[in-house]
Amino acid sequence: MASIGSVVKRAFEMVGLELTRADRSPSRTLLGLRHLPIRTIVDVGANTGQFARHIIQFFPQARLFCFEPLAEPFAELQRWAAAQSGRVQAFNVALGAEDGEAQMFRHTEHSASSSLLVTTDVCNQLYPQTRAQDTVPVKLTTLDAALGGQSLQPELLIKLDTQGYERQVIAGATETLRQARACIVEANLYKLYDQQPSFIELAVLLNDLGFRYAGNLEQTCSATGEVVYVDAVFLK
Repeated sequence: MASIGSVVKRAFEMVGLELTRADRSPSRTLLGLRHLPIRTIVDVGANTGQFARHIIQFFPQARLFCFEPLAEPFAELQRWAAAQSGRVQAFNVALGAEDGEAQMFRHTEHSASSSLLVTTDVCNQLYPQTRAQDTVPVKLTTLDAALGGQSLQPELLIKLDTQGYERQVIAGATETLRQARACIVEANLYKLYDQQPSFIELAVLLNDLGFRYAGNLEQTCSATGEVVYVDAVFLK
């Protein structure tokens, strides 16, 4: 006789759902991250603070440094940061490999996908909301320079979500990344932005800084089931 568990599992599969133990789900375990004594979190590409608001639930003692270059989402991020009793510091700046200014492609219907790189036709077809764009000037610096005067308490977690600009961010963040215990990177498997790095290139860059690939927290698929991008975890 089939167990109740197997019957329930088959019932879920019949309606196109998958049953997973909650205590083993990456959304709960963070692939082991939640058991690390994380005291500092750096959120690069914070937008309005979606990731920061989520991750702070797992690490209530951590201090957060959040970076967002666009004025509109930064205003919302800053309002939230101001209500966090000094635990969250927000920076209105883009990060890359050098100091200066840059033109950012602002996606007016979906600010979270805005980038310092041009979207491809593939991106615009998969995500039509990225087609409405204009350009805005943004200040540019490196993560190492931005955090040079800060005291970063171990253990350190860094999250990179820069819409294809990760190669340049990593180039300007090598000292900070060397201090980090973990890094979460949104990596595109489809070519969504011109000149974006491949997943393999990102893995090699982080491997050279002492990280190993530990799996995906989440992955987003196309209508045909192919993986478009992943939130990949790298650990030391």
